Amino acid sequence: MSDPKPAVRVLVCDDQALVRTGYATIFTAQPGIDVVAEAADGRIAVELAERLRPDVVVMDIRMPVMNGIEATRMLAGPDALNPAKVLVVTTFNTDEYVYEALRAGASGFLLKDASPAELVDGVRTIAAGESLISPTVTRRLIGRYADRIRPADRPRTDQVPLDALTPRELEALKLVAAGKSNTEIAAELVVSRETVKTYVSRILTKLDLRDRVQAVVLAYRVGLVSTPD
Repeated sequence: MSDPKPAVRVLVCDDQALVRTGYATIFTAQPGIDVVAEAADGRIAVELAERLRPDVVVMDIRMPVMNGIEATRMLAGPDALNPAKVLVVTTFNTDEYVYEALRAGASGFLLKDASPAELVDGVRTIAAGESLISPTVTRRLIGRYADRIRPADRPRTDQVPLDALTPRELEALKLVAAGKSNTEIAAELVVSRETVKTYVSRILTKLDLRDRVQAVVLAYRVGLVSTPD
């Protein structure tokens, strides 16, 4: 009999004690997930994450001392020596910093009205090395904040090696940026899900991107896809 799969170790960071307790209760009730620590602000989260090395950090954005964006940048940004996997959980109607959090290195996001099942699935998805972009809000959320980048600040397409992508890979990138799942992309391109996974893997390699989230952000930044109305 093979050894049991190790539990996913989670660090919960939110400045509201009730929210932290709620998350911890949800996670600890699930088989294969352990909450190793809780933090009330970003600075504590960074300190705990560097010491405990959790598999996933569930991160709020608006917090005292150090906000979730800066904490995410320190834990998962380009200068992080041992990048952590960060799941941002935010409120769409009031939180205007999600786009920056994704740019800072977050592996994905969920809205705070996500169900317990969606939250658990999000943690497991990111722990498995995949990125999580909620298809129902991707275009509304990332597009909204990408649109705030001034045209003069956008990198030109000739500064990004898009020509390294095949036509099919470019199509796949546009669909990823639109929030399509692999199954939806496969149906639209009339290929298998495994082929889509290959496309995405090649896109990330060719464009030197860490994950699917960075691919979406890049697509909006270079104007490859239009911001939704």
